[in-house]
Amino acid sequence: MKALKPYKMRRLDWLYLSLCAACSTISVMGLLSWCTFLQNNTDGVSYRVAIVQGGASFLGLALSIGLSFIDYHLLAHLWPLHAAASWALVMLTFVIGYSPLDTTNKAWLKLPMGMSLQPSELAKISFIVTFALHLYTVKEDLNRPGQLLLALAHMAVPAGIIHLQGDDGTVLIFLAIGISMLFAAGLSWKYIAVGIVGAGIALPLLWPRLENYQRERVVALFHQEDEEYARVLYQQLRGKIAIGSGQITGRGLFSGDHYYVPLAYNDFFFSYISQCLGFIGSMLVILLLLSICIRTIKTGLQAADTLGTYICVGVFAVILAQTVINLGMNLLLLPVIGVTLPFFSAGGTSVTMLYLCIGIVLSVYRHQPHELFEKIH
Repeated sequence: MKALKPYKMRRLDWLYLSLCAACSTISVMGLLSWCTFLQNNTDGVSYRVAIVQGGASFLGLALSIGLSFIDYHLLAHLWPLHAAASWALVMLTFVIGYSPLDTTNKAWLKLPMGMSLQPSELAKISFIVTFALHLYTVKEDLNRPGQLLLALAHMAVPAGIIHLQGDDGTVLIFLAIGISMLFAAGLSWKYIAVGIVGAGIALPLLWPRLENYQRERVVALFHQEDEEYARVLYQQLRGKIAIGSGQITGRGLFSGDHYYVPLAYNDFFFSYISQCLGFIGSMLVILLLLSICIRTIKTGLQAADTLGTYICVGVFAVILAQTVINLGMNLLLLPVIGVTLPFFSAGGTSVTMLYLCIGIVLSVYRHQPHELFEKIH
């Protein structure tokens, strides 16, 4: 590879960062509004969730800019370090992990000052980088049976470990990352067809192995008017009503006239921001996330090599999969599976880790061939 010319701040994708910062700004404002709403209607509610979100977003932005100066090739070749560290923390959750009040899996570690860490978020970043390096290494040999089996094992083992944690929502994101990257690497259509048929056969076999509450959440979607499932759909029904109550322009962020939705700061933040800002605000949220996805893919297509392309595809898959699943939950189209809305849902760990993903994409952008960069700018 030719030596890169000196780094310049103009070789930072400011539009990309601005889109991410816009998402975080709406998130923090929405969370401040939510905290104010609860403060006016209940006792003892603090603004901690909004403060943590703001701090994590600011830290994430700074880290993403710093990370952009590090060559993504170096990050890839340092995979033994970040893979060992992230997965050691994941394994630690099996010993001392805990489950927050709004979750059912012990996938978190307690930190000082009342903070917490979800190691699977770190593992997600490491997986994107290591799997990208794996696919970059095998190149055109991916469709050889032996190499494909190794790639599938690379994808299945991390997903299996997270499944044992009980965090099946994150498992789906890992699978979305792996499948998207395999597709980008040129997986043969015959294997894709086999995979689709295999999934169709496996789903009925997996159904009896789901927990009772998981099966209830799926079945309830087909009986939304049935009183028997009102308890199961309580959160989603209120979320859907909240979305509709915003109408075109919304009720206003700090109006105080809001429809209560459980966990509106987390998985159901979209329902809260929709009632505050209405259809216009809802579309703004979706367009911002769509723009970030498009910009991520564009950077991947212009990358100096396929390693950069695969990394960008992995980050794209994270943002798109989480967005689709979360919106499906809020719109009563998919069961609740604990997947947050990127940048918007409260969560210091998830926001910071997402910005680290953005930082790696920025690194790919910064290390584009100089001639290409000058041409497109």
